[in-house]
Amino acid sequence: MRTDSKIKEDVLDELAWQPNIDETQIGVLVDNGVVTLTGTVDSYSKKVTAEKAVKSVFGVRAVAEDIEVKFGTSSQKTDTEIAKASADALKWNTSVPENKISIKVDDGWVYLTGTVMWDYQKQAAKKAVEKLAGVKFVSNNIDIKQPVEPTDIKNRITKAFERSADIDAKNVKVTVDGHTVKLSGKVHSLAEKEDARKAAYFAPGVYKVENELEIVY
Repeated sequence: MRTDSKIKEDVLDELAWQPNIDETQIGVLVDNGVVTLTGTVDSYSKKVTAEKAVKSVFGVRAVAEDIEVKFGTSSQKTDTEIAKASADALKWNTSVPENKISIKVDDGWVYLTGTVMWDYQKQAAKKAVEKLAGVKFVSNNIDIKQPVEPTDIKNRITKAFERSADIDAKNVKVTVDGHTVKLSGKVHSLAEKEDARKAAYFAPGVYKVENELEIVY
């Protein structure tokens, strides 16, 4: 078991390693492997990058992110400008199906709704918008629906885990209830937990993944 002080040291080093983040603007607290991030950054993409960087650090069990986004004068945008930029970003992203997603902007908060067939399309929409100037937060409420019935989902996901070099399949239990998949068991890192979630979404007929995997180092 790694100590909280060592995890904090590695988190600070990882934040300093990121070229677009000023680590002096971010506070780091660690309690039993749970990292809390505080502070202020000038773009939502930096907030996302900081969280992603921390999740990659060995020993981190969870991340509580409380970073505030505050823009300088040059980065401030109206909701109308953000909405237009968001629509353009989705239109030009080949991973996002055209005319399937609705956008609402309120005080810099972008709300995405609609329906797509795959989780990667849902995540691509969020990533396309979160990099835009003026965005404070992205609420991704896009649903996943497919014109297929769930068949042999558990077997497909289990075999996908067994093929993966990044997932310890023998420690992951897959339970299927209709279009919902629940993952339980133990993994060795936040990255492995996220890889398992992504792999589960690749099975046809999966609309929701409940990721209850426990991280044990």
